[in-house]
Order: sequence, then structure tokens, then C-alpha cells
Amino acid sequence: MYNEDDFLQLSGIQHFTFCRRQWALIHIEKQWEENFLTADGRIIHENAHNAEFREKRGDVITVRGMKIMSREFGISGECDVVEFTRDETNGIFIPNLNGKFRAVPVEYKRGKPKSDKCDRLQLCAQVLCIEEMLCCSISEGYIFYGEPHRRERVVIDEELRCLTQKMILEMRGYYERGYTPKVKRTKSCNACSLKNICLPSLEKAQSASEYLKSALEDGT
Repeated sequence: MYNEDDFLQLSGIQHFTFCRRQWALIHIEKQWEENFLTADGRIIHENAHNAEFREKRGDVITVRGMKIMSREFGISGECDVVEFTRDETNGIFIPNLNGKFRAVPVEYKRGKPKSDKCDRLQLCAQVLCIEEMLCCSISEGYIFYGEPHRRERVVIDEELRCLTQKMILEMRGYYERGYTPKVKRTKSCNACSLKNICLPSLEKAQSASEYLKSALEDGT
């Protein structure tokens, strides 16, 4: 069990999946720059995270900006949306809602569905937190994509759970070591808001320590 002071940001899973170096620059070295893509995504999430908004339609109660955490995995964050659907048979009792409900998280993304599991891993991490907090079991969640303007159902199966837990443990290892890895330049670097900080084109350059070592050896 981790203390709250040692929690990692749940949202960092998306950064970590996209690029280990990007994650380390943001979450270890505390560096950040914004571009159009990050600004647009931030606005979408700010609207979704309006914690004062709560909507009830029939048997479904929609809660925004719900704070979540897991002491087992040492992560914390906020859900864009959690839908509580009344289910007196299979649901869990929630006093504030006066009944039994099933909890289903909905994550909002600005673009199109991705071929990798980046968004699904983040959603699964939210599920792990909610399950621990509410002592329940969640079998599905949704990702709402802004460009097609529709939601995609995600089955929270054992494979996705194991992959998510493995990713969190790898993040933890980097964080505890204070390790910022090097990367190979890819097309994805062009869309990264940190490309002017990361400077991937210089990764092949000789480091200062290597240069000094080489110069001293040549002089002997």
C-alpha cells in the first residue's frame, strides 16, 4: 500500500504509453509546454471535469470530475464522467444515491480512436481505482471520441488489467529511480508539445562526459 505523497498521476499512463521520455520529462523533471493539441484536449477535459455538474436521467446518474485513487497501485486522478446506473440485483449500495448502482467510467478524448491501447489503459486504471474505493467489480467502460463524436465500449478483461498493472509498475520503477530515458526520433515527435525541450534530434550527439573522456584519451 502506498501513501498519498507517493501517488503517481493516473493521467500519466497516456503519456507513458505514447513516449517514456515524454512521461519522464513531465512527471519526473516537471517540464511542460503546450501546443494546439494539448490546449484543445485540456479544454475538453475542463468541461468534462465540472464537479458541480450532476445529472439524473431515469435510472442513470451522471457524475463529473470524480476524484479517485488506489493505495494498492499508488495512483490518483479524476474521472471525466462516471455513470451510476440503478441495479438493485447486481449493483452496490451507495448511501448518497439512496440505492444500488453499477459504476461505469467514461473517458473523453479529443481525436479519433487509436490503434494502440493507450486510451484503454488509462480507462482501465480508472476502473482499478473505482473498484478499490467502492469495493465493486466493473466489467466495462467507455471512451468518448470528439472527432467522430461517439463513444466506444471497452471490455475490462483480464488481459487489459494485467497490461495496465504492468504499465503502472514500470512507471513506478522509472519514478523511483528518477530515470529519464533516451528515445529514437519518430513521426510522433512532430506532434509532441515537448519536442523543443526533448530535442530528440540531439539524442545521437555525444554527451559532454563522453566528449571529455574521448578528448583526454586522445591527448594521452
